[in-house]
Amino acid sequence: MTTGITDLDSLRDALREFATARDWRRFHTPKNLAMAMIVEAAELVEHFQWLTPEQSLALPDATLADVRDEVADTLIYLVELADALGIDPIAAARDKIAKNAIKYPAETS
Repeated sequence: MTTGITDLDSLRDALREFATARDWRRFHTPKNLAMAMIVEAAELVEHFQWLTPEQSLALPDATLADVRDEVADTLIYLVELADALGIDPIAAARDKIAKNAIKYPAETS
């Protein structure tokens, strides 16, 4: 199942299949998914709490492996949230970058 995941669409499809096989889709409401995502993001941040900027760039291998898992958990819930709401995350990001380019022009930085 996981070997074919190469982009956001195939990730979304694999997550749908995974949740459906376990009858979890009924629990995957936008509220629950957003809350789960924020919990995972908090677990991600926990690994960086109290580190200097330099330390955060040079994590020990074990910590980096834990951070990798939390990044995955956060991404999974974000993709599932977008799916539950019918949002294309790539299109949303592309549109937001365009809005930010207007809001924060490079020449004023």
